[in-house]
Amino acid sequence: MVASKPVSVFEAYDRFLNGKKAREDTWDYVTVPNNAALIKNRYYLEFGKKIIPEDKDIMNRLFQAGVDMLVETGFFNPDLGKVMYVTEDEIFEGIKKATKKLRLGHGKDEVVCERRHGNPSPKPIIQGGPTGAPVSEDIFVAMMQSYAQESTVDTLVSGVMSTVDGHAPTANTPWEIKATLAEIRAVREGMIRAERPGMAI
Repeated sequence: MVASKPVSVFEAYDRFLNGKKAREDTWDYVTVPNNAALIKNRYYLEFGKKIIPEDKDIMNRLFQAGVDMLVETGFFNPDLGKVMYVTEDEIFEGIKKATKKLRLGHGKDEVVCERRHGNPSPKPIIQGGPTGAPVSEDIFVAMMQSYAQESTVDTLVSGVMSTVDGHAPTANTPWEIKATLAEIRAVREGMIRAERPGMAI
């Protein structure tokens, strides 16, 4: 039976609380890779040198393998150390209700992210940035500017400021908050210097 509505954040939280206990290292290094290997074999998935498959049969098997992977593996919440599981029906209901078009950024820097089928003519949205990698605070603005000024880059993703005012951004301390605010300011400053202040982050 198809779910009548997507799983809400409140239901998800309750499911995590009542979920299966798991260790993060076991999840990362045993559960996920083992399940992926089993499901890869189940659907006879071999890509060879082609990273992105073009054959429809392989694409369909890859999609179903992804669904199986989510159903059988679930979501891990590292804060609670618990796993939440979803059904196949809930996955398809979520896909059906998912946003079909998303506007990112504003003004002349706004881009529209839409679902793509095959190889359509509109180019894909390209995101540039150090993607969570540690970046020295003395080069943070310049690095973000270098990504923003590339004409092929549509949106930005930030790095992690390795220090703020010379202090490590230790978790659960005021320095973590200050580093986060400094990162946001630095990304925006880089966009302004690149004359693309409306880019999405």
